[in-house]
Amino acid sequence: MDVIWVSPIYASPNDDNGYDISDYQAIMAEFGTMEDFDRMLEGIHARGMKLVMDLVANHTSDEHRWFVESRKSVDNPYRDFYIWKDGVDGKAPNNWGGCFSGSAWEYDATTGQYYMHLFSKRQPDLNWANPKVRDEIFKMMTWWCDKGIDGFRMDVIGMIGKESFEDGKVAPGALYGDGSPFYQHTETTHRYLREMREKVLDKYDLITIGEAGGGTGDAIRYSSLDGRELNMTFGFEHTDGINEHTELGKWSDKGAPLDEVREIMNRWELDLQGKAWNTVYLSNHDQPRQVSRFGNDAPLWREKSAKMLGTLLHMMRGTPFVYQGEELGMTNIYFKSIEEYKDVEVFNAWRQWIDSGLVDPTDMLRWYAKIARDNARTPMQWNTEKHAGFTTGTPWIRVNPNYLEVNAETEVNDPDSVFNYYKKLIELRHTHDVIVYGDFEPLLTDDPSVYAYRRTLDGETLTILLNWTDRTAPCALADDSLGETLISNYDAHKPGSLYPYEARVLLKRG
Repeated sequence: MDVIWVSPIYASPNDDNGYDISDYQAIMAEFGTMEDFDRMLEGIHARGMKLVMDLVANHTSDEHRWFVESRKSVDNPYRDFYIWKDGVDGKAPNNWGGCFSGSAWEYDATTGQYYMHLFSKRQPDLNWANPKVRDEIFKMMTWWCDKGIDGFRMDVIGMIGKESFEDGKVAPGALYGDGSPFYQHTETTHRYLREMREKVLDKYDLITIGEAGGGTGDAIRYSSLDGRELNMTFGFEHTDGINEHTELGKWSDKGAPLDEVREIMNRWELDLQGKAWNTVYLSNHDQPRQVSRFGNDAPLWREKSAKMLGTLLHMMRGTPFVYQGEELGMTNIYFKSIEEYKDVEVFNAWRQWIDSGLVDPTDMLRWYAKIARDNARTPMQWNTEKHAGFTTGTPWIRVNPNYLEVNAETEVNDPDSVFNYYKKLIELRHTHDVIVYGDFEPLLTDDPSVYAYRRTLDGETLTILLNWTDRTAPCALADDSLGETLISNYDAHKPGSLYPYEARVLLKRG
């Protein structure tokens, strides 16, 4: 089964790339009309595929009619659709910091109270404790299900159940307190999800994916095989967890050390095995390009490392997610000035750390070039025409200048391209049950250069060998006695070794 997950396409003022929704049942004008959507859905289904919508239900845009009404007066019928609080001693209701830097509260002079926004100040948090809010969300979800969509990817769904508003712990050097213990992975969130399943999800044949974060224990609770809540969740340990988590949060230019990535990904595979279904990914709209972060985007190694990373993901137990352009080996753009960025998260962090004089701008720009979300949001590189064929007008953000070499048209016609390698990987998942359902076993867990693991099912054994470096690495498992080569990014192999960024999958039957 192949599924398309679309980022938000609802009506939105686009303060946060559509994750600030002003109307859940309308299409953003830049993308077309509801009739266009209906034709797209029909076309997807005609091709035997499914469509998953991005459900953004922790917050709305401040231009949503509910919030427009809510802020008018304290006794407005929609006031309790959002989280409003009095200030304390002339300051915010508590010391919580937001996910996009700065305070999680915004003062509103109309009524003299503060509203909560865990993200941009233009993304006020909905008050899920109000049954009317839950009813409205469930009605909206039902409307989309009746239209024929096939599921939901639920944005920051692990944050909907706020249980307390006391001050959070302030880490050394931090400007704000950590409120996450009071709103992330709470018992209240799990109760809301079970209610959602009863009132909506159980009535349809749906795919449900939660962006929840947390550890493996949290993932098992959200997506236990008992089917009480969701089918699967996204964890962040292997992406966010490998950063230097200091008072600067995610901002760092730390790379992706094999020992850390391997430990986390292996642990998720093992802990969820037989208990919950895993999601497997390295990049998405909130992460930089995976070949730039986990591989090597230098021209000499871009294709080899992109194929190696694709092999890592597609041979694992769980559902692999391919973010647009990943199948081409698209790279970070490496902006050199703050003016080139568009992301609200980037500008909020700049205000917090640069305008306050706490961080040197040169350092911040270096970190942005490595980790900022805009790296993955540059226009899709379709061909070698102006703006990579993305538009005949002016693109909303600059196109990566390497589009002349990295583009869909060129790669589709090149049998050795990253694109055609990904096609082979996907075909293998369709034809070999051991890749999808086989047990997972880590191998060579202390090797400084090689990521290796084994998959087994019904007498078949897969051995996956991945050189994480730009040097030939010794690997005793690189031996034809372990089976035939099912797929590799090299045509020839050296016994007992792996070439730079080599990926080799060996299949043995019986």
